[in-house]
Amino acid sequence: MAETESNHLSTSAGNTEPNNTNCKGIAAIKPQFLTTREKFHEFLDSGGNTAEKKTDSEEPKAEGGDDAVAEKGTGEPEPKRIKLDEWSDKDKKEGEKQQKKRAKGQNKSRPHVKPNAYDDKRLCPSVVQECAAKCFFGDKCKYLHDIPAYLKLKPADVGNKCYLHENFGKCQYGITCRFAKAHIGENFKNMVNEELVKNMEGKVMVKNALSKELQQNLRKRKFDFKASDAYLRQMSKGNKHGNVGKKDTDHQSVPEKVNEKSCTAEGQNNSSIGDPKDSLNSDTQPVVNKEAVLGILCASEVGNISSSFDSQVDCGKNSSVKTLGAVTDEDIVKLRACEKKQVDFRDKLYLAPLTTCGNLPFRRICKRFGADITCGEMAMCTNLLQGQSSEWALLKRHHTEDIFGVQLEGSFPDTMTKCAELLNQTIDVDFVDINVGCPIDLVYKKGGGCGLMTRTNKFEQIVKGMNSLHGRSREQRYTKSADWEYIDHCSKVASPMPLFGNGDILSYEDAMRARETGVSGIMIARGALIKPWIFTEIKEQRHWDISSSERFDNLKDFTNFGLEHWGSDTQGVEKTRKFILEWLSFLCRYIPVGLLEHVPQRLNERPPFYLGRDYLESLMASHNVGDWIKISEMLLGPVPSNFTFLPKHKANSYK
Repeated sequence: MAETESNHLSTSAGNTEPNNTNCKGIAAIKPQFLTTREKFHEFLDSGGNTAEKKTDSEEPKAEGGDDAVAEKGTGEPEPKRIKLDEWSDKDKKEGEKQQKKRAKGQNKSRPHVKPNAYDDKRLCPSVVQECAAKCFFGDKCKYLHDIPAYLKLKPADVGNKCYLHENFGKCQYGITCRFAKAHIGENFKNMVNEELVKNMEGKVMVKNALSKELQQNLRKRKFDFKASDAYLRQMSKGNKHGNVGKKDTDHQSVPEKVNEKSCTAEGQNNSSIGDPKDSLNSDTQPVVNKEAVLGILCASEVGNISSSFDSQVDCGKNSSVKTLGAVTDEDIVKLRACEKKQVDFRDKLYLAPLTTCGNLPFRRICKRFGADITCGEMAMCTNLLQGQSSEWALLKRHHTEDIFGVQLEGSFPDTMTKCAELLNQTIDVDFVDINVGCPIDLVYKKGGGCGLMTRTNKFEQIVKGMNSLHGRSREQRYTKSADWEYIDHCSKVASPMPLFGNGDILSYEDAMRARETGVSGIMIARGALIKPWIFTEIKEQRHWDISSSERFDNLKDFTNFGLEHWGSDTQGVEKTRKFILEWLSFLCRYIPVGLLEHVPQRLNERPPFYLGRDYLESLMASHNVGDWIKISEMLLGPVPSNFTFLPKHKANSYK
């Protein structure tokens, strides 16, 4: 594979005078920084000292003593052959073969570390909390109670400073913390900074945790879905009479006469989610209006689901306030004290829901750089209704996320409706983003994600509108550019419903062009993963030539946020490492502004091999898994024995 990659890249990197300015699909970098694949890895392997050279027979090895990382499937991905306008017959045949062999989407066979992998070396929680006499498991406890015996098995500490102890006054992981030297005193006692602990009293850093009581009620099916059940019964009756699921034939026309009940009910929906004009169609039944209220949770609806639909219909009938001009939601429905204020989505920068990488620590990084709206990772509504802890963890919200939503994936009105009611009553959230764009097979084949777009009746029953638009199809994935002309057309059709545009935004110029289309706001996904400071660039309208040390500081902050979120024990450290490596698989695509021959960098242009302005900048440009692991070891210490890593996403746009 190495020989194939070298021959392929000779057109872009070159062996004597590398020059890639005219190569399609490859970013243009100043000639003095370009290099070949061999010289690039030789530079990194020598630690930046080019005088030390390796023999041709030597292969780069991964840190941590694991040679398996450099094997097939875990090193650099094979570059995608550029499709030329005119191919020879031989090239076409080779291209067809490559197309058949090319895997799509995700690395489904990548190695996974099971949650119980650390159980044999774990200290009993009662010992960690210094209450060994009250062990919940008693004589049947399978965890260690002997601290000296545990310390012999425990991996070496990563550092002498514990982020949790320094910022919160106490590390809840005690002796199991991988930074335990900072807060463990005599007789293995966990030291506490009383002043910091007192200052933190009453402060809630992370919201939306799943309580044991709620989890048990969900698992035993004791949670009361009163409003949802009433709606589903009504929908079932409507189906029998042919009223529900009927397609509107004139969604874009404004009726001359407005039904009072229909308008009142629909008026409680946030304009960013559904167009009021759709619900005012004379063919639309009140059942559909109630469904829109129950099927989606947004800022103006919080509190509505728990009450009956009929009471909501009646709440605006007796308004005696006379108005002049266009009728608005506020004219028809007066918000009650229990209802939240409407979210203003205009001109906001929205960090897209990102599976795996869009975790809470990453969102904190983006929030600090200027993201206005953040959203949790995609959560399956069925798993939420079953009370799965791993799924509920995706709903957690940091206190710095002032406008926060969660993304739900579902394919049926009953589960989505119940999930909306459940979230409305149990968590603090400003809006819900319904996923109608996920292309992965696991979701699509069940009728969810982008599959929901082809099931118009079901989709209409779940929600009468959507709040973001992706300018590419499932078949395209990320191999082609987003269609912003289509987004522009949709934004005009959807008006006055706020609509977010999303696709191929990696610079403030891209954002400015996106705003010219008439979208209400901009959603950023891959661009934020490649350079989270894109939000600052857009707001300040400049290109930020960020240094390698500043970029490394971002990784340090992510590490600290990860230790706070996932824990500072061995399991938490390795989970943080996993997500750092996943993020590094995107960060390596960034090309520093000072190295570009033409600014800005385009999202679907892959970088050639280049040497940065210092060793760290070159190391961060590597697409080799072994180099990502090396960066993680600079932050979290050596990897465990037999450690392997394969990124989740294959990055089709670069292959």
